[in-house]
Amino acid sequence: MSRVEHGISRRCERAVVTAYRDLRAHGSADFDAFRACTTLYRIHHPEASLNEARRLVAEWIDHHVVRGDRGPTQGCSCD
Repeated sequence: MSRVEHGISRRCERAVVTAYRDLRAHGSADFDAFRACTTLYRIHHPEASLNEARRLVAEWIDHHVVRGDRGPTQGCSCD
């Protein structure tokens, strides 16, 4: 899978979606995977509030995993 193929150009977004998929595939509960990915996002963006991180992670999981949308998201402003 290439990052262009899935419309994920931001490193933090790609890391979050990949981590969520991997955690779920290896048996982590949904909420546990979500919490881990929120922490991962905040490692990439320590300036982000917990609420902002939760919102973006939820949007990315919904967009890429739940709906399977391959288009870009608005997300954060990094590369």
